[in-house]
Amino acid sequence: MTLNAKKWIAPAILATLFLSLPAAAEGASAVVVGGQQMAPSKDIVDNAVKSADHTTLVAAVKAAGLVDTLKGPGPFTVFAPTNQAFAALPAGTVETLLMPENKAALTKILTYHVVAGKLDFGAISSAIAAGGGKAVVKTVAGGSLTATMNGPHNIVVTDEKGNQAHVTTYDVYQSNGVIHVVDKVLLPR
Repeated sequence: MTLNAKKWIAPAILATLFLSLPAAAEGASAVVVGGQQMAPSKDIVDNAVKSADHTTLVAAVKAAGLVDTLKGPGPFTVFAPTNQAFAALPAGTVETLLMPENKAALTKILTYHVVAGKLDFGAISSAIAAGGGKAVVKTVAGGSLTATMNGPHNIVVTDEKGNQAHVTTYDVYQSNGVIHVVDKVLLPR
């Protein structure tokens, strides 16, 4: 006995799509970062520790004593450099910054990646449009970051030294803000 493929393939595909719609809708607000699903109900720190791509950032946040701050109510916008971004710094930089005697310098660099408020892609891109092609935001460290568009859905963040980081993952919503993954470490003046 042979089966007529036209009779069973289309209904099987439709059934699969129909059954997967509720699951897709439930996970629509969750984003996968570093191989792990980020939970919008958790805070910045609780999500960051799950990401395999942010182990250096998490170690730095702990060394700087910023865990309690980033677990606080916020809201915060964090431009989160990946392990590769930290690895691209000159040799020995990360190890030096993690030393207790360099806590102030580490704290300044990390808080330079944090903006008060919840600035998702829509808010940043609207500010860029309103600013004639760029938006300047004040960081918690007191410095400035400049955001520009590089295409319809690609934000580039430039630090005070002129270094550029591309946002590689947008709108990772947290209970106390939003994270944007970036491919470079941003440095204050």
